[in-house]
Amino acid sequence: MAQPAAVAAMAAHDQGKFWEYHDLVFKNYRKLNDKLLDQFAVDAGLDKAAFDAKRKDPELLQMVQQDYKDGVAVGLRGTPTIYVNGRLVKNRSLQGFQALIDEELKKQK
Repeated sequence: MAQPAAVAAMAAHDQGKFWEYHDLVFKNYRKLNDKLLDQFAVDAGLDKAAFDAKRKDPELLQMVQQDYKDGVAVGLRGTPTIYVNGRLVKNRSLQGFQALIDEELKKQK
């Protein structure tokens, strides 16, 4: 359901509600289905007719598919994947981020 959810989130973005929709998807990611994606549109306060039309837009699907292809091309295996200055963040704790950022900042001096 990753691709349909991504398309739906971008359709929500068209109405300025990406983050509201995103939060609903990630809160319920283990049980996603088309019916639930539709319900999220209602829950996020979207114009449902405009949302449905945008979800069917072939350009939106193409954009999501291109993002996927771009990720595969650079070796991404899942989301979220985070890079700092081109380096993969493996330790995603606050301390891990800080250590990697500090290393990169030292290179700048």
